[in-house]
Amino acid sequence: MKVFIGSDHRGYGLKEKIAEWLSEMKWEFKDLGAPTLEPGDDFTKYAEEVASLVAKTEGSRGVLLCGSGVGVEVLANKFDGVRAAIGKDVFQVEAGRNDDDMNILVIAADFTEEKDVKAMLIAFLETEFSGKARYERRLQEIEKIEANN
Repeated sequence: MKVFIGSDHRGYGLKEKIAEWLSEMKWEFKDLGAPTLEPGDDFTKYAEEVASLVAKTEGSRGVLLCGSGVGVEVLANKFDGVRAAIGKDVFQVEAGRNDDDMNILVIAADFTEEKDVKAMLIAFLETEFSGKARYERRLQEIEKIEANN
């Protein structure tokens, strides 16, 4: 599985830690930026790149960061097939993967502790979608809505 990561200036420090952790855990990943700390940059560029690649790369996942998490979550969910959600804690992230096949973990960098980010990242990468019939049915309903909008 390939993991795409991206962040604006407010999440830059945590993104760098995530890249370090992914490397240590031997996950294949691509850092889409920001390549350096750029105060005042916009999250839109990075969220668009990550969401676009997750949408068209089967089985991939993404991690996006910005200050509140809301901006990147809103933008990422504009792409068909993307199911981005802000991680609040490990149990919520596990449920998002298990029940909803969440494929982009969003981190609210201004409101999330580093230790919690690492735990949520591990849960996000290691938890599989359960594939239960009711969850599959809901994902199919979402796909129909995406096709009609």
